[in-house]
Amino acid sequence: QVQLVESGGGLVQPGGPLRFSCAVSGSIFITKRMGWYRQASEKRRELVAFITSGGSTNYAYSVKGRFTISRANAKNTVYLQINRLKLEEPAVYYCSADLDWDGHTRYWGQGTQVTVSS
Repeated sequence: QVQLVESGGGLVQPGGPLRFSCAVSGSIFITKRMGWYRQASEKRRELVAFITSGGSTNYAYSVKGRFTISRANAKNTVYLQINRLKLEEPAVYYCSADLDWDGHTRYWGQGTQVTVSS
């Protein structure tokens, strides 16, 4: 069993930076891949970025160059740094942990709300 606890959401202005943290219970080394997803109101959940156990990263095209995913193994924590947040990007952001490469064993955090307002 893996538990994920996110933090860092809230109200932010367009263009503003934001940083999420996802703390993994137990050891982060049991995970193959850690990811961040988001789900806007009345839309499907979409992948934002992921990072593998080896440190490889992948980003959705819409966030490339603005979002950065990283991990601190010693702290069992994954981060998502958001820069230049857009007005159309409010959503609930979720952390995920895959215990296998197929994503069949995936755990989710509780989600953290981001509201964008000027």
